Amino acid sequence: MAAKPDIVTLDQIGAFDTLIDARSPAEFALDHLPGAINLPVLDDEERRIVGTLYKQTGAFEARRIGGAWVARNIARHIEAVMQDRPARWRPLVYCWRGGQRSGAFALWLRQIGWAAAQLQGGYKGYRRWVLGQLDALPPTLDWRVIAGPTGSGKTRLLQALAAQGAQVLDLEALARHRGSILGAWPDGQPQPSQKAFDTALVDALRHFDPVRPVWVEAESRKIGAVQLPEAMTAALQRAPRVQVEAPFAARLALVLQDYAWLGRDPQALALRLSALRGLQSNDTLARWQAWAQAGRLPELFAELMTHHYDPLYRRHLRADGARITVLELPALDDGALAEAAARLHATVCAPVAV
Repeated sequence: MAAKPDIVTLDQIGAFDTLIDARSPAEFALDHLPGAINLPVLDDEERRIVGTLYKQTGAFEARRIGGAWVARNIARHIEAVMQDRPARWRPLVYCWRGGQRSGAFALWLRQIGWAAAQLQGGYKGYRRWVLGQLDALPPTLDWRVIAGPTGSGKTRLLQALAAQGAQVLDLEALARHRGSILGAWPDGQPQPSQKAFDTALVDALRHFDPVRPVWVEAESRKIGAVQLPEAMTAALQRAPRVQVEAPFAARLALVLQDYAWLGRDPQALALRLSALRGLQSNDTLARWQAWAQAGRLPELFAELMTHHYDPLYRRHLRADGARITVLELPALDDGALAEAAARLHATVCAPVAV
């Protein structure tokens, strides 16, 4: 009989070929370790039934029913996923707490002859580690914040900086949201859960070189439905800031490009604008919703910028002007942004000078 699976810690993950999440699909969808594949030993309905049996009739009945399902599901995964794995393959399995689900899976894999191991503490232990990293990592990095009103090309400037070889953190891409009432991702793409956002953020932070600047766009604490950790918010508030200024016409043109997809569903756009009720007069809101339904996006976005977004940005401007450098861009085309990025990337000392 194969020996009981080894119990390994998070810092040993790199020694394994495959990371297997044995939890249910719903648990996996909420969050999982980076790079893991989901091979559930109980699906969502089976997990629900076993949990109910455990509470109502006790552990034995739950394990008697659940054990058959676990064995059947493990056999199915071995047949469907693992038939081409060589004898030297090393899988690492985890579940919620590193208990029975991952233990059963790893034991069966070891019975076959693979050097399977089990992750100590499971996902729960990993989540505890993530929260610790969210406190510890942000203060260790040399942040540079790109700020500016709506349409000033901040995201595109970040992309241009990345093309120059700079370290860049795109928080909106991680959150799948632009951080405003119209900031949802196109085509109904949902935001990640808070846990999944935290996992992606830690994974990004861990790969940055702390001796080189990391460029990031200015964000409020909340980006849609997810929020930044307190330690990161504090670190970004202390960081040197480049404030991008560009002509209104160039900004409006950029907004019309980035948000053109909203015009495909005029009724949905008008409904989104309802979030401004109480912040704008009823007459203004009615006019904007009529423009949305008529597809008059240039007029709509021009007034949204002048009546809502720009005043909101001015109210949140930082008072410590000594830490702000203004970057004036005559245009927001690819060439102008690439040139600005080259100048910023060449400047690595704080405070930032342009």
